Amino acid sequence: MKVLANDGIAASGVKALEEAGFEVDLSTVAQEQLVDYINTNEISVLLVRSATKVRTDIIDNCPSLKIIGRGGVGMDNIDVEYAREKGLKVINTPAASSHSVAELVFAHLFSMVRFLHDSNRNMPLEGDSKFKALKKAYAKGVELRGKTLGVIGFGRIGQATAKVGLGLGMNVIAFDPFIDNVNLELEFFDGQSLFFNINTITKEEVLKQADFITLHVPAQKEYVISTKEFEMMKNSACIVNAARGGVIDEVALVKALEEGQISKAALDVFENEPTPEIQLLMNPNLSLTPHIGAATGEAQDRIGSELATQIIEILL
Repeated sequence: MKVLANDGIAASGVKALEEAGFEVDLSTVAQEQLVDYINTNEISVLLVRSATKVRTDIIDNCPSLKIIGRGGVGMDNIDVEYAREKGLKVINTPAASSHSVAELVFAHLFSMVRFLHDSNRNMPLEGDSKFKALKKAYAKGVELRGKTLGVIGFGRIGQATAKVGLGLGMNVIAFDPFIDNVNLELEFFDGQSLFFNINTITKEEVLKQADFITLHVPAQKEYVISTKEFEMMKNSACIVNAARGGVIDEVALVKALEEGQISKAALDVFENEPTPEIQLLMNPNLSLTPHIGAATGEAQDRIGSELATQIIEILL
């Protein structure tokens, strides 16, 4: 049986699949050519990340397909329910990238509170001529320790992010409409563990209390954060979206930054990918990355292995 990893797969996944007798095709096929390619090559498994879309045209016209796999968590680029109605298995890797996303959130938070996102732009340009002025401009840093981290969406990634915050000495509060309580296990390098019991509170309470807010929710029809929510936040608050584009109202975000309703923000995902709005790209109060939450070697190895394990269990 043949597996097409159209958006790539880690060597760990390729090795596991090939050892189980699968043929792995690492071609990157253009979206409009996928149906013909799958049929011509009798592909049984189509693996994608966020680039390739698996809509009804592929589901209806590729009879050889048995499994659609998403290397990651969100599956908004796949017509999941329709595929399942047609008898296809749809799988993903919800746990594999949690810690990588959590670390990226804190990379952004550290960058913002110490102005790294801005100083890394300006030091190469003016570090030799305006060193003292830049030093003064970036002199009002803030420590994360002792501050309140608000987590909106307390599933696997939200909990992984909370653990990093707890490890830094932050107070963690959380909102999730489907979770009332979590007993988080914080594991250390020497085998010791500490447990932290966190009761979720309302979204409004999180927005009002948090110094730093991080979003870990799926794509939704309505904005999770827009004008009303920005008005609830502290003027000194920072917010990070490493979840899905469209979770934050980007027009309202720019307005909130310009009017001082919040201090700073970080985005790893955008409403318009791969062409984010220029108002976002040029805003000095935004820390930006190009959708790289799961883009670590360790996460990709876990994703590849997890996909391979599921495929082998289903088809062999």
